[in-house]
Order: sequence, then structure tokens, then C-alpha cells
Amino acid sequence: MNSTTSRPSARRRTIAAAVAAFAAGPALLTAPAAHATGGEGRASAVVLRTDLDVALLNKAVHVPLTATLNEVQAPASARRTALTVTLDGVEQGRPVSVLKADVATAQATADGRRAEGRTELARAKVHVPGLPLLSLIELEKVTARALCEAGGQPVAEANVPGRVTVLGKRVTLTAGGPTKVEVPGVGEVTLTLSDTRTTSRTAAATALALTVSVNPLKANVADVTGTITLAEATCESPKAPAAAAAPAGPTAPAAAKPADVRPQTAGEPPEANLAETGGSSLTPYLAGGSLALLAGGAGALALTRRARAARARG
Repeated sequence: MNSTTSRPSARRRTIAAAVAAFAAGPALLTAPAAHATGGEGRASAVVLRTDLDVALLNKAVHVPLTATLNEVQAPASARRTALTVTLDGVEQGRPVSVLKADVATAQATADGRRAEGRTELARAKVHVPGLPLLSLIELEKVTARALCEAGGQPVAEANVPGRVTVLGKRVTLTAGGPTKVEVPGVGEVTLTLSDTRTTSRTAAATALALTVSVNPLKANVADVTGTITLAEATCESPKAPAAAAAPAGPTAPAAAKPADVRPQTAGEPPEANLAETGGSSLTPYLAGGSLALLAGGAGALALTRRARAARARG
């Protein structure tokens, strides 16, 4: 085969390669969507927590009285049910039943979508050293709940729907401020009702918080001071997943093979809708393809002219 016959084949291969490169061009600009996942939330719940100081023998001896009942935390589901908590060695060596209740439950759950803490206490009596026959507080029911969902506003709820008796006195609790109960010869208790707090990602609820100062008959046998918390729940929202990133360019068509290339003629209709819209998102690629075709055609034309000139000189 002579060089004159091979040149058209070379030109066709050049044009076909340019068209194939144009067809594959958009695929180089397409990026995969990015996805990010959030972490788990957190939750906790506790039925009772004490932070008391018991002073004995005219305050010569101090015994810390710290206890918790049914304290649970999550991630992972957790649930506890216990009806009593007893401390030893604070009242002349005898055990003291700090809390007795018919219902005392705490539950905490957390995963990637939501976190929740929940506490319920019903028909309960709280005792402290020095008052073996008189309850510090008796109540019918208290509940606390904290719920945090990814992307949502946290919720905190606390309720004390039943009767409350403090140091033998029936009291009416209000949400307007603390309630103080004083009993001569026994002591005083200040109660804070239904304290709730929320932020953009956290919530906390406490049904009852007691500030205690008890010294029966001023005998200095058992001077008890400190705080008691009843029915507490907290939560922290899971981190919301990041939004999926938008693709950087249009979806790429499949690359055309040289065998699929078909030269257009002047009699073929233009691309549908191109005249109506004035262009499309593929306009830059069409322009680039046209330049590649023009460059290939110009090269082929130059080769043809040089061959003719050589034949004329011969």
C-alpha cells in the first residue's frame, strides 16, 4: 500500500480519536457524592441521688451520706428497677433505709437517631438518719424525661402529679419558685419543683430537688445537711449526618467507540431543542469537540496540499 492511500486512513483515525475524546470529556468532571454519618447520642437517668453530710457527736464526726438508686447511662439500652436503697453504719451502726418505693425505674437508650432518658418513682418514702419514725418526704408519683433527636429540638419534661408530704406536713408545690417547709425542733427542707433545661443539643429534667437541714430537737445526735435529687434524666442529641455533596458536573454519557462514529451531512436535522434553548449544559463540550474536529480536518488538508505540491514538482 502506497503513502497516498494510507493518508486518508490516517486522517479518519485522527478525526475518530478527536470525536471519541470529545464524547468522553464530561466524564472527567464528574465527582462521586460524599456522605458523612453522625455519632451516637447519650442519655442518662437516675431515680435518687443523695449528697448529704451526717454530723455525729456534736459535729465531732462527719459521715458522708452519698447514694444513688437505679443510675443508668447509654449508648446501648439500659434499664434498672430497684425498690429500696439502704446505707449501713450511719445511725449508731444500724442500717438506714434511705428510700422505699413501690415503683422505682430508670431507663436510658441511645443510637444514631435519638437519645432518651426516662425515670419514674411512685409511692415513695425518703428517710435520713436521726428521723427513724418520720419521713423526710413522701410522694405519690414523680417522673422525668429527656428526649434528644438528631436534627430536632431537645425536649425535657418533669412532673409531680400527686400529693407531697414533707416532715409530716402536706405541701403544695408551685413552679414559680422553691417551697420551704420548716418544722420546729426538727429542721427545714427547701424543695425545687420540676426543673428543666434545654440547649440546641441537650436536655435535662429533674422532678424534685431537696435542700435539707435537719437537727432533731437540736440534740446534735444527727445533724444532716445537703441535697437530695429525685427523678432525673438527661440526653445529648446524636450528631446529624452531613448533607450529601452535589456532583461537580453533569452525568457523563458513555464514551463512544471509533466504530460508532458516523459523519454528519448537511441534510441531517440539527440537535432537537438546541435552537429553542440557545444552548445546554453540554455547550462547552460541543465547542471543544468542534475545535478538535476542525484541528483534525486542518491537519488532513495540509497533508493533502503538500502531497499535491510534491507531485506537481515531480
